[in-house]
Parts: sequence; C-alpha cells; structure tokens
Amino acid sequence: MASESSPTSRALMALEVLRSRPVTTADELGARLGVTERAARRYVAILREAGVPVESERGPHGGYRLGRGTRLPPVSFTQDEALVLVMAVLDGQSTSSDSTGLVGAALGKVVRALPDGVGREAAALREHASASPRAGDARPDAATTSALVAAVAERRVVVLAYRSDAGEAWESEVDPWAVVVRFGRWYLLCHSHRADAVRTFRIDRVAGVRPTERHFDPPEDLDPAAALEHHLGSGWQHRTRVVFEAPVDEVRPWLRGPMGRLEPHADGCVLVGSTRNPTMYAHEWLAGVPFAFRVEEGPELREAVAVLAARLAQSIGRSSSA
Repeated sequence: MASESSPTSRALMALEVLRSRPVTTADELGARLGVTERAARRYVAILREAGVPVESERGPHGGYRLGRGTRLPPVSFTQDEALVLVMAVLDGQSTSSDSTGLVGAALGKVVRALPDGVGREAAALREHASASPRAGDARPDAATTSALVAAVAERRVVVLAYRSDAGEAWESEVDPWAVVVRFGRWYLLCHSHRADAVRTFRIDRVAGVRPTERHFDPPEDLDPAAALEHHLGSGWQHRTRVVFEAPVDEVRPWLRGPMGRLEPHADGCVLVGSTRNPTMYAHEWLAGVPFAFRVEEGPELREAVAVLAARLAQSIGRSSSA
C-alpha cells in the first residue's frame, strides 16, 4: 500500500503556519515547511482554490495572511467510524495504548474530543484492547518519512544517508518515486543515481534526507506496490518458484519478507522470486505458510525444503508397522 501525502496535505500544514502568524512571507512559509519558496506559493494557491481566504500584502513588511474569521471546519465521527479509527490505530501501532508516545497522545486527543455518546465505546476499546508487535515491524522516524513523502510529491531529487542491516553507512542520490508500506515495514521505492537502477530502501534505516534543487519525472504508469513486490523478490543469487494450492488472496497475507511476486496459477497461485539464503527462505518463511505447496525452482531451495521435511519427520519418529 502506497503512503499518500499529496500537495493538499502540505497545503493544510501551510494553513496551520498561516494561522499561527499575523503575516508570513513565501520564503518564511517555505522555511517552516522545509520546501522551496516556489512550492510554498503552490500550497497557498491550493488553499485559495479550496476557498480559504489567503490575502497578500505588498511592501517590505508584506506577505500572506488569513482573512478574518478563518477557521477549520469541525470534524465529526459516527460511533462506527470512531471505533474503526481506534481499531486501525491499535492494529497498525502496538504502542498506541501508551499515552506518553506520539501516537498514543494523538489518539487520546481524538478520543477525548468525541461526544460522550460516541467516545465512550472508543475510550473503552482503547483501554481494554491491546496489540502485540508484529514480527518484522519497524517504525521509521516521522520527520524522515514526512521529508521523503514531500520529496515524492514535489518530484525532488534527494540525497539519502543510509545504514544497512550490517551497520554499513553510505550516502545515495536518488529520485524518490513512492513511499510504500508493506506488512508493517515502510519502504522508499526510488531510482539510484549511483547504481543507475531501481532500488528500495527501508525508511527506518534512513538516517537523513537532504533535498536538492533538481527535479525528476517518475516512470509513466508507475504502480508503486507492484514495483516494490517485484524488486524485493528479484536480483538475488538463487532463483525460486513455489506453487501454492490456494488462491492468491488467501496466500498473500502469510508471505513474509521479500519472498517474491505472487501471481495466479492453474493450481492456485505461484510465487516467483529469488533469495540469497535458501535455508531461511524454507525454514522461516515457507514453513509459516499454512497451504500445500511444491517447489518448482531452484535446486538450492528444494534441498533446503527437503532438509526441513526430514527434520520434521524425525521429530515424530517412524510409524510402527503392523
């Protein structure tokens, strides 16, 4: 699922800045948002198109200011909407019950702002329900994620400071195409200038984002989620091809990590990809999928599955013959 933060979202942030200051120049607005003056003017234009009275004052002390009486419209929830909102936050953020954290504090404000009749059940759900962390979840820094989403929206080239799983650190200049959330992990899908190839970066491993003055055009008809799936499961040393005797929609939720691209197949669905560690692929990933499967490629994965099968068979002993 691609993370959406359109220019409209940035325009709402601009509105908050304008509300907090009597007069704000385009340069000051851009500095507060971390964007260029040109982008700041574009966000003001979006606000005006939406009917927000943003006035301009000329002169040495001029800038933008809001018309009198400007305020955000009230937000209201039905009881079902409030419950679904709390459930979604609990499901996506296991620490949301902690009122001292950012997510927990934000959720608490929403619940307290609800009318008594609507908020009572939402508050009870939050108090008595909890979520365990999902394996593989990794929460990226909010400011880093926001900077990347802004770069995606503005089509701006950025320089990433990145650290690998092994602790190796480097910088890479990239065209940020999309931010994609996959099974609890946040990824940046991009084109790396250094490698001249498509790359995916875990956002929780991005240590810094430095915007440049250059812009780029993303590929036409880009499907970020599909492109991420394809890239995560390709390019490794050992090819894999696994056929499951179940439909795509039933198998997909059980897949972990960069296992490959899942497609319909005559027998159910097929998972096509590659791996650098066939043993991990078989013993940790395939073993956790509760559907019958057969390995059609490659020999290293077939051998790893055979070793796992023999170990499991040995754990229950041989059946005695009559």
